[in-house]
Amino acid sequence: MEKKLILEVSGLNISFGNKKKSIDVIHDISFEIFSNEIVGVVGESGSGKSVTSMAIMGLLPKKTAKIKGEIIYEDKDLVTADNKLLETIRGKEIAMIFQEPMSALNPSLRCGFQVSEILQKHLKLSSSEAKKETLLLFEKVKLPRPREIFRSYPHQISGGQMQRVMIAMAIACKPKLLIADEPTTALDVTVQKEILLLLKELQSETGMSLLFISHDLSLVSEIADRVLVMYKGDIVESGSVEKLFKSPENEYTKALLASRPTLGKRLEKLPTIASIADNSFKSVEVSEGQRAAKHKKMYTQLPLLEVHNLEKEYFSSAGLFTKKSTVKAVNDVSFRVFEGETMGLVGESGCGKSTLGKVILQLEKATTGSIKYRGKELTKLSGSEIRSLRKEIQLIFQDPYSSLNPRLIIGEALIEPMKVHNILRTRKDRKEKALAILNRVGLDETYFYRYPHELSGGQRQRVGIARTIVMEPKLVICDESVSALDISVQAQVLNLLNELKEDFGFTYIFISHDLAVVKFMADQLLVMNAGKIEEIGDADEIYANPTKEYTRKLIDAIPKGI
Repeated sequence: MEKKLILEVSGLNISFGNKKKSIDVIHDISFEIFSNEIVGVVGESGSGKSVTSMAIMGLLPKKTAKIKGEIIYEDKDLVTADNKLLETIRGKEIAMIFQEPMSALNPSLRCGFQVSEILQKHLKLSSSEAKKETLLLFEKVKLPRPREIFRSYPHQISGGQMQRVMIAMAIACKPKLLIADEPTTALDVTVQKEILLLLKELQSETGMSLLFISHDLSLVSEIADRVLVMYKGDIVESGSVEKLFKSPENEYTKALLASRPTLGKRLEKLPTIASIADNSFKSVEVSEGQRAAKHKKMYTQLPLLEVHNLEKEYFSSAGLFTKKSTVKAVNDVSFRVFEGETMGLVGESGCGKSTLGKVILQLEKATTGSIKYRGKELTKLSGSEIRSLRKEIQLIFQDPYSSLNPRLIIGEALIEPMKVHNILRTRKDRKEKALAILNRVGLDETYFYRYPHELSGGQRQRVGIARTIVMEPKLVICDESVSALDISVQAQVLNLLNELKEDFGFTYIFISHDLAVVKFMADQLLVMNAGKIEEIGDADEIYANPTKEYTRKLIDAIPKGI
């Protein structure tokens, strides 16, 4: 059956700025989307994926965005369309799922109302009809307890559930084209797989077309029929998923495919786009002999960190008709970490990974149990003793932007903790150290004088790592420290973390929901589920032969590509 042309983009150019200065971000791109088709768009941050989707939706700021070319939807040019026409199309015929549902949903409105409102606006349903249809949509997107979630506010449900509410909102009016912009980036692998299956099922059932945007080619391969590869505002390659995976022609596409950690082998270094472009990358596998020699040296020492029977309970307040209840976020957890080791900590959202990290750091107090660092019981330390220990046990945050003071230049953000902990005596010495550390993480001295908002996500993460290094810690907890980065930048940061580990003698607890990343980093693996340890042992052995069904489910959910 011949497919109908749904959307045609021709000679699209987009720039931002004013009469004095303008920056071109999209350069003369063209592509089509046909009925009942899933088109994937891949590329790293800044490649132009999201800008293109926002142009299709008519959401770019009219004062600063200049658009040339055509975006034809059913004989209507969306570039020249007025707001009245765009409002009749947007949400009803072309809908969008945004990357971060928490920022896309209104925090002051109940989830059910936000979906019902769209049905009332576009389909002219009554309040009771809209509520009935919303509950049916919640069932369709497989939300548990639809009536309860209808009454819930966004902050009262999980990230995966919020994303399902967004999907219900997007498909409410049965759109002909659905744009999904990084809809699974912040989700763990099992929820990510569920969302992908759901989108594919909805597309098949309704016959709508889907534009699926991601930085991860392996992920796109699981859902798309055809793929566009974008780089710096250009479409550098396009074709079927099978063609792009089995015989990519463009060097950038090859680099994107190579940059993601794989489960099949353990490399000393991940290839990056830069190392592939200049032919400097050499694929070197870590042998079993090398790992055995390293582990023999490591595990004959006394543990750096010992955790025994650790528990962390949270208590909910008693209401007028409800009793006080408790939730064990960490439940009877015991493990040891040795100097020079990377302990990988994995599990789904809500399993207790981050809570465990906070308790080790003494940012939260344990309910019961023991945490010994170099033989010293952390749970019995005074406030001043904990503050002095902060120098030795450090945290690299998931989102460095929120952890950096927006009013401080980067240099001051590095000097400040050195001053607090009396590292070096003079400002001159501290500045010299800050500059040296910035250079070590791949940032030149000009970054010393920049503000956080002037940096990309990858650059901010390097600053976060630099701020950790200046403290000269022994134990570093990396809490989802690369989950917000695109594949190419992620590879650079993971390589950097491993290099720094060797140079400075760091020991890592590496927390992530991405098992492929943890496989590349970890010596030992700890799998958590509902606050408890499901499985613990050598990382390679667990990946090759998981003994628990939960671990197998996590591994099976990892996007494998073709």
